[in-house]
Amino acid sequence: MKTFVSLVVAGTLGACSIFSSDESEQPAELVDFDEEFSLNRDWSVNVGDGQGSRYNRLKPVIVGDTLFAASEDGEVYAIDKASGDVLWRERTGEIITGGVGAGGNMVLLGTRDARVFALEQSTGDFLWEASVSSEVLAAPASDGRLVAVQTVDGRLIALEPSDGRQRWVYETTVPALSLRGNSQPVIVGNVVIAGFSNGMVAGVDANNGFLMWEERIAVPQGRYDIERIIDIDGDPVVVGNVVYMGSYQGNLMGLDVQSGRIVWGMPGSTYQGLALGLGNIYWVDSFSQVHAVQNNTERTVWQNDSLRLRRATAPATFNNFVAVADFEGYLHVLSQIDGSFVARTRVDRDGVRAPVVAEGRSIYVYGNSGRLSAYSLP
Repeated sequence: MKTFVSLVVAGTLGACSIFSSDESEQPAELVDFDEEFSLNRDWSVNVGDGQGSRYNRLKPVIVGDTLFAASEDGEVYAIDKASGDVLWRERTGEIITGGVGAGGNMVLLGTRDARVFALEQSTGDFLWEASVSSEVLAAPASDGRLVAVQTVDGRLIALEPSDGRQRWVYETTVPALSLRGNSQPVIVGNVVIAGFSNGMVAGVDANNGFLMWEERIAVPQGRYDIERIIDIDGDPVVVGNVVYMGSYQGNLMGLDVQSGRIVWGMPGSTYQGLALGLGNIYWVDSFSQVHAVQNNTERTVWQNDSLRLRRATAPATFNNFVAVADFEGYLHVLSQIDGSFVARTRVDRDGVRAPVVAEGRSIYVYGNSGRLSAYSLP
């Protein structure tokens, strides 16, 4: 039987005796600094019960001028990203655990009870629902030609975008113990790419589900199951012909989209996605330390340890900055140049687990309580 380790535990595994001799280490206290600027809060909207109690990481998604967000208790919102006006709201009546995906004029959601919902982007009307093999913890993806869904039993499932009928299934093995979470599949041309909890990344033919390539990001090591966790839970980032991913207790890698050939790699442990900018790759390790590495090398440009064990979210780059949020609900803005803090604000006293979303000069932060806020540079 597959067993999950929650992200809360995962975020503090570094303090466990298996990985550290100091069991009493607490999250780093925030240190005051001279802010270079204050972020403008442009608007705030409450979205249902937010991330709920199941350690979800429901991430909003932007399509054009609209931001789509969903809550664990089944509410789905379309919000004007500039004004914060709610364009429509729907209730699915389901426990949402995977979302939000968008593509082909659809808003896509996965549920605890192994279902996938597709809603019309412009109106919120229900288009179809489909049953899959098990719980969905990652946002489904679509390019309009298919809908790709990863389930917690190690399956990558393609659905027809017209009615949700199953087109094909790619299946891999699952370890006995895993972090609670999955990475979102990504569709690039004719390839569907997904990272799995066994440390493998697969590129699958979008038309028929045949395996085109696979690459191992991490190799399980150690005597105990908890030492052998090597999940790939962070969402992949595609830049040009390279997809970047990282694994827990494994490596960070860049793979050629068509062949899976390794074009960059280095040791690293993360359960978050990566971000790129200014020639660097930014990543948050499993201790919540933030790193910048020169792209295509292993050279560390800077490292910021000030958020250690604060369960920092995946990094997001915007303008010349990197943004992460933490378990106490602080949004931190760092310089991409040297990793120094330049701004900080508290957005949700219940904390933030979902990755922040950045576009242009704006940042969108979805707190655990359900508060979705937009901030912008002055």
